Amino acid sequence: MKLNLRITSNDGSAVETAATTADLVAFEEHFSRSVARLEVELRLTDICWLAWHSQRRKDMTGLEFHPWLETIDGVELSDGEAEPVPLAPTGQPTSA
Repeated sequence: MKLNLRITSNDGSAVETAATTADLVAFEEHFSRSVARLEVELRLTDICWLAWHSQRRKDMTGLEFHPWLETIDGVELSDGEAEPVPLAPTGQPTSA
């Protein structure tokens, strides 16, 4: 199971992340709720926590949950087909 999520920052930029098995199990352990309940009762806290946990697990943020919330404008379920984020230039050629 995987949930694709789009995180919009306070500056208007957006990034895609996916809540995967590791995030979903962590959710169940943290909230003592089954992820199966998400289909019936999806809370904003739920998708925000999953987005934060996914980013934290991938070393995309070092912030704790509530400070991280202060940096975002919102989180929404997505189809996982956002425009790719360009890589930062390294100065090194990528082809011969």
